[in-house]
Amino acid sequence: MKKRILFVCIENSCRSQIAEGFARSFGGHVLEAYSAGSRPSGKINPYATKVMWEEKVDIFSQKSKGFGDLPVKNFDYVISLGCKDKCPFVPAKKHIEWDIPDPKGKGIEFFRTVRDTIKEKVLKLIFEAAEADKRKTGDK
Repeated sequence: MKKRILFVCIENSCRSQIAEGFARSFGGHVLEAYSAGSRPSGKINPYATKVMWEEKVDIFSQKSKGFGDLPVKNFDYVISLGCKDKCPFVPAKKHIEWDIPDPKGKGIEFFRTVRDTIKEKVLKLIFEAAEADKRKTGDK
């Protein structure tokens, strides 16, 4: 059974969109990924789509949304990407804080650095979810 994961940030336009894109692209076999923001901007930052396209991950069809727009309400993981107390509490089995700087208003190189940091963390999360799944099913 896939783990449901929610990535949250304030505007749901950069960091959480990048994390959702990586989780869907690389971890779709073990994760069901979503993202939302406490004050969604209504659009994805063009630099976010550009730096993800450089990684061959398409986030063009993703939408900036709030918590009320999510199709599910129960999550195994809620990962905050730096919004701390600005994001409402969303019930989950596990809450994780990734203190990732907001790239909004910064240059493309800063976006690349943020993207690479998020990619590393998402890949580690995918690995951990896959290992937990193996332990549960008894696979080697």
